[in-house]
Amino acid sequence: MECKQATVAVHSGLNIDEQYGCVVPPVYLSSTYNFTDFNTPREHDYSRRGNPGRDIVQQVLSELEGGSGAVMTSSGMSAIHLLCTVFLKPGDLLVAPHDCYGGSYRLFDSLSKRGAYNVIFIDQADENALKLALAQKPKLVLIETPSNPLLRIVDIQRICDLAHEVGALAIVDNTFLSPVLQKPLDLGADIVVHSCTKYLNGHSDLIAGAIIAKDPAIAADLAWWANNIGVTGGAFDSYLLLRGIRTLSARVLLQQSNAAAIVEYLQQQPQVKKLYYPALENHPGHKIAVKQQKGFGAMLSFELDGDEQTIRRFLSALKLFTLAESLGGVESLISHTATMTHAGMSAEARAQAGITDLLLRVSVGIEDSQDLIADLDNAFQAAVTR
Repeated sequence: MECKQATVAVHSGLNIDEQYGCVVPPVYLSSTYNFTDFNTPREHDYSRRGNPGRDIVQQVLSELEGGSGAVMTSSGMSAIHLLCTVFLKPGDLLVAPHDCYGGSYRLFDSLSKRGAYNVIFIDQADENALKLALAQKPKLVLIETPSNPLLRIVDIQRICDLAHEVGALAIVDNTFLSPVLQKPLDLGADIVVHSCTKYLNGHSDLIAGAIIAKDPAIAADLAWWANNIGVTGGAFDSYLLLRGIRTLSARVLLQQSNAAAIVEYLQQQPQVKKLYYPALENHPGHKIAVKQQKGFGAMLSFELDGDEQTIRRFLSALKLFTLAESLGGVESLISHTATMTHAGMSAEARAQAGITDLLLRVSVGIEDSQDLIADLDNAFQAAVTR
């Protein structure tokens, strides 16, 4: 019986325990497993290479994204690093978005300076810049849509097609939307990457990453290298991630509903100079988002009209929005991009990406939307108080 995503997320791994009949799979904390005889290992021999709990969560991630195999890693950044380790060598080229996640930017920039590989950061919505970059025959093209933090949208299918024409693999970071709202493999991507810390787990109590591949051979290669360099996820993290995935659909849809209410409120606020959310018809890429996404998600950004003191007063007055990095948890978070998530980028790089010092990024949680709006309203009033 072929089930929908929400059902797959809930039922994967249930009722497989034959010893005690546990409905929920147990946590397999053993680091090692005995051999049944000389030179006769079991399915698992050492937990860095394979763990029964990690097997389950990798299977459900693969099913949710429509892939042929998945690898759970110790963090989202170790997933990104694993991809570069496997597919890039000195002299190879990576094409990345100029406004990608700050951690990804920092990794690519620092390793390229050490000669590990070459990187070009471009505005992938700029057709000319994209074609010029692809003409240099990159090995990997990383796509991040919606982008972090400006929610820029690019056409996944078109960029994947262009990447394949020059022999490159197309990788999509699907962290912001999750497989509930976007399926990059169905749009032509070869690989999907996630920071599972965010929506997939959803409770801000876990650091993990994942890579899902369309080609089983690529999935197997990634699994071999993940074990080789030791970036696989741990047993308890696997348990927590699977528990979080159980409620993925319910959480994401409620968060998205709350975000829509907050965006409607923010549109009426004179102190909001710019508002970034793909559901808005004047948002760049809105039509593409409608075509390739099942929804607009729960991430939004806005620029305040003011200065640093305005930002300080606004943030200090918030009670329900926590000033913190990360995103995708059940609680609402707000971050000042320039000094937090993208502090690793130079001021010049941030300016080129359109990230100003007055930009705030919001991850909307599952609280009551009217309470969240009231909290924002109080902060806006405090921000104009001299």
